[in-house]
Amino acid sequence: MSVKYKTEALVFKKEDWSEADRIFSIFTYDFGKVQVIGKAIRKITSKLRGGLEIFSFCEIEFIQGKNRKILTDAVFLDKFKSIPQIPEKLAVAYKISDILDNFIKGEENDEKIWGLLVDIFEKLDTHFSKNFNYQLIYFYFFWNFISTLGHCPELSKCAACQQKLNPNDLYFSNKEGGVICRNCYIANTNAIKITSDAVKILRLILQKDWEVLLKLKIETSCQKDLEEILKNYYDYFI
Repeated sequence: MSVKYKTEALVFKKEDWSEADRIFSIFTYDFGKVQVIGKAIRKITSKLRGGLEIFSFCEIEFIQGKNRKILTDAVFLDKFKSIPQIPEKLAVAYKISDILDNFIKGEENDEKIWGLLVDIFEKLDTHFSKNFNYQLIYFYFFWNFISTLGHCPELSKCAACQQKLNPNDLYFSNKEGGVICRNCYIANTNAIKITSDAVKILRLILQKDWEVLLKLKIETSCQKDLEEILKNYYDYFI
């Protein structure tokens, strides 16, 4: 008799398979990132048809088949209904999905990543303001996620020489893993010049000071700095 496993899960990717099956990529509380297959789930008569949707938290049961984990039951815990309805929210959710897909390769329990995902999807679902900067949620997730993996950037002193930073002359180096000074930039020309405001926002993100972050008005130039740093750091590790 097959052993049934039960756990909570975030569904972050789905792919149609065969004539009526569907493969779900999920991050679970107990097992980390796994894939489960919903047998005949695309059929109208399937009892699992309405129990598993992308970007929802569910309680699932599965068994270990010969080649894949097979879904046996799924119950919604939170559908996060606003995310599919607002394009900016959905775009951030898909970016988070890509990060999970690209950075996590094996099955391994990680309560810190699970907690971060619960937190970030609640934040994404909660904010409704037309003027809200949803990219801020993406920045918040990426830097705290990458730090959980052991790649927290150095922001308090020069990542290369460990000397005090001049706030008017800052550069971000992927190779050194953080902000570097002018002298170290000369020997590291691939680094990107950034503003002190961008560094301050990164510090607040890593301190998880969400209430302060919400009150900030991020200038366009600073937003571009943050987007460029994140993209380059992402590509560097990928």
